[in-house]
Amino acid sequence: MERILRTMLFVPANSWRMITTAATEGGDAVILDLEDACPIAEKETGRIFARDSIPMLKEKGMDVFVRVNSFDTELTEEDISYVVVSELDGVMLPKAESKEDILKLDQLLKVEEEKKGILPNTIAILPLLESPKGISAVSEIISGSQRVIGVSFGAGDYSREIGAGMGVTSLSPEEYFLMASHPRSCIALAARAAGILAIDSPFFGLVIDIEGLIKESRKVKLIGFTGKLLVHPRHVDSVNQVFSPSKDEIDFARRVIKAYEEAKAKGLGATSLGGRMIDYGSYRRALNLISIAEKISEREKRKNQ
Repeated sequence: MERILRTMLFVPANSWRMITTAATEGGDAVILDLEDACPIAEKETGRIFARDSIPMLKEKGMDVFVRVNSFDTELTEEDISYVVVSELDGVMLPKAESKEDILKLDQLLKVEEEKKGILPNTIAILPLLESPKGISAVSEIISGSQRVIGVSFGAGDYSREIGAGMGVTSLSPEEYFLMASHPRSCIALAARAAGILAIDSPFFGLVIDIEGLIKESRKVKLIGFTGKLLVHPRHVDSVNQVFSPSKDEIDFARRVIKAYEEAKAKGLGATSLGGRMIDYGSYRRALNLISIAEKISEREKRKNQ
């Protein structure tokens, strides 16, 4: 799990103004959206804008993904032919429901990489699970290709398919959390077992409800998610903060590492720190937290160059 993708901001691929604005918002990644946010009449414009903006966004230190149209639209292959360039980090596949979907996308990407002289397996895949069928097949889906670097959850379409009516559109985050808790657990558990990223659904509460956004982000982090999809740039800073180790956490992790290594040097398998037992498991968790903090620091430096 080498990538840091705390915040992935959707941007309509057909809006050059919004694309250029997104480059300054501080998210870890931009998802240029050729699907829901791009009207049918604007698909070709969106493809051109997506293709041409990818190098510019990469220069800003961001990862760049494109959400293509799902296979049932018969637009996916054309999307791929435009947006696969050497600077592209990955493709988000909406409505992913089977291993075959991933194998099919893998083959399309392979053909484009060969055609354009891009190193094999350069372009990653991020499946978006939005249906009961997709959630049920999550383990098969993420095993479909070595390109799969994570898996993401779309609560909006899922709420409709599960029979919750308007679901996330009409309910408060507290009310729809129960509806989304099982698919979230399935996705996070499968992703963690596979050693890949788990990216949560966008926040569907009021845009100005930053407190609700932070509360939801903290909950899904405890479930096992490593980041969140975003539909508004106002949410970037808050979500980045939730999915980043705090200064106190970093300081405590360093003390745990020091205490354990000192105990190990004395031939001990465990010790205590502030009245808490410190063992090898504690040591590994501390090392992992420090590694994440260092990767986040490196990413922030790239953004600010």
